[in-house]
Amino acid sequence: MKSYKLLTPGPLTTTDSVKEKMLFDHCTWDEDYKRITQKIRAELLRLAHVQEPEYTVVLMQGSGTFGVESVLTSVVGPEDRLLIVANGAYGLRMENIAQHAAIPYLLYEKKDSERPEASEIAEILSKNPDITHVSMVHSETTSGILNDIRSVGEEVKKAGCTFIVDAMSSFGGVDIPAAEWGIDFMISSANKCIQGVPGFSFIIADTKKLEESAGKARSLSLDLYDQWKSMNRDGKWRFTSPTHVVLAFEQALEEMEREGGIEARGRRYAENNRLLIQKMKELGFRPYLAEEIQGPVITTFYYPENCHFTFDEMYQYIKERGYVLYPGKTVEAETFRVGNIGEIYREDIEKVAAIMREFLEDRQR
Repeated sequence: MKSYKLLTPGPLTTTDSVKEKMLFDHCTWDEDYKRITQKIRAELLRLAHVQEPEYTVVLMQGSGTFGVESVLTSVVGPEDRLLIVANGAYGLRMENIAQHAAIPYLLYEKKDSERPEASEIAEILSKNPDITHVSMVHSETTSGILNDIRSVGEEVKKAGCTFIVDAMSSFGGVDIPAAEWGIDFMISSANKCIQGVPGFSFIIADTKKLEESAGKARSLSLDLYDQWKSMNRDGKWRFTSPTHVVLAFEQALEEMEREGGIEARGRRYAENNRLLIQKMKELGFRPYLAEEIQGPVITTFYYPENCHFTFDEMYQYIKERGYVLYPGKTVEAETFRVGNIGEIYREDIEKVAAIMREFLEDRQR
């Protein structure tokens, strides 16, 4: 199998040392394994600038969407009402979850090239006093936009509502002080900015609000409160956990700390992103988003004017030379995306730009 690096928003390229940890077969009942789970939970609290007993961490089997669905279907009761803030596919996925689970909700949707405004959310909350919970995505990888969850959180707290944040593609790459920003439930995944591999999501939760959710869950396997009660006792997951992924995640957390934590990793991602945009502009690729709302995780680009190639042609050409791009997801324009998180460095961005230049020159012959 030909090796290549992923220029995607996760799964992403991991280190060999993270992958090597998955060579060990661990027992889920083993005390050493349960201690690893507890160690991970404590480290995630530290990264979110919160601590017990005010906040706690729950690890949940499955992808990031499993984590989002776990929170929405566990903490929003039948007498509650959810405001879903969306400006892309992952915000709209929350609506899909709400529809499937019969969660009462209201949708506030913006274009995927625009940020939701805190003032508009405040007005919606004022006009709809029955809203009890607000959910939104931080890094919306449909476009690459980074939403202003801090300002929104202020308005959500003023209204006395519970704030749920999908920080899937930002936590670990963007510093997020959960309590300071008014976040009650923050969801992310093992295979994003912490640079582990796919297999579980995690939820950083306000302990009191999590306790209040007891008995509300619409699902057995995704019951956030029951998962927490078991895990909080001794580190034991309720059902079979992805042991190999957990071991890899422990290693990934240690490697992030050695890199310099969120500050250093976020700086690397941001520098990657700036260089990527600069190099792509030189080749005639214009970013989809305005600079002030562009996030550091993934960038959406328009195709150059009068281009004579398809995404698949470009994708295969670049993949054969060691890198994988991402197709466009926005419905407003013909675009493609390039991620820059994971084990991606300045030299990778420069190599990709050189390959892209060769591809364009090849198509002009």
